[in-house]
Amino acid sequence: MTIPDFDVDAVRAEFASVRAVYFDLDDTLCGYWDASKAALRETFSIHVGDLHSPEDMVRHWAETYREYAPLIKTDEWYPRYLVSGDETRHEHMRRTLTRVGIHDADLAAALSLTYRQQRRDQLALFPDAIETLEALHGRFPIGLITNGPADIQREEIATLGIGKYLSHVFIEGEMGVGKPVRSVFERAETAVGLPASEILMVGNSYGHDIRPVVQYGWKTAWLRRPSDVAPSAQPGAKPEEMPADGPIPTVILGALRPLLDLLPAA
Repeated sequence: MTIPDFDVDAVRAEFASVRAVYFDLDDTLCGYWDASKAALRETFSIHVGDLHSPEDMVRHWAETYREYAPLIKTDEWYPRYLVSGDETRHEHMRRTLTRVGIHDADLAAALSLTYRQQRRDQLALFPDAIETLEALHGRFPIGLITNGPADIQREEIATLGIGKYLSHVFIEGEMGVGKPVRSVFERAETAVGLPASEILMVGNSYGHDIRPVVQYGWKTAWLRRPSDVAPSAQPGAKPEEMPADGPIPTVILGALRPLLDLLPAA
């Protein structure tokens, strides 16, 4: 994956009006997919390694996810998912076991719990995340806009120790709605009391973080890393690409650190 060159002076000129910065969380500040992949392999090794290889089970888990994920947004599952990731994660594991002919509710529960614990233990900030947050803290109001269940996202913030840097936190599970819905970003604008043109969104998802806010008038920094491939992706999948007709971000970066040289000084 090649990160395109950009005109530093042109981006600095665009960013000169920035007065607040919002970050996405997973795979923007921390390596969520890497943690998830390692946790899945360890979880299946612990609980079913004597029956099926961890690699095979991760493949079955991924296939199950692609079938089950659309159901999470339905009336049956979504209200529960917003509050806690436990029920949908448990159901996902139950369906994964069923795929390989295992019908064991206790084992599904054990897999779900171990996966949550292993993923939390494996989760880590990208090497330049703290440097970036510390440098920007005090210069700008810093916020977080993240999708996912309320309990899991709050757990991640605590595990990573980044709450002290954040003036505003918007979580799908707490709002009842997530990115890219317009109202999510309107809340973020209201929180900092600034027009869209003075806010920067930093995120890894073109569809959730970048495309919508370009259209809403925000400045954007799209982070693209080779590791940004979900464990549920099809074999051989690559990081998300920008559609040919998609709006262009202000800048595309391969790491967080360059933001410090692009944003206006205090």
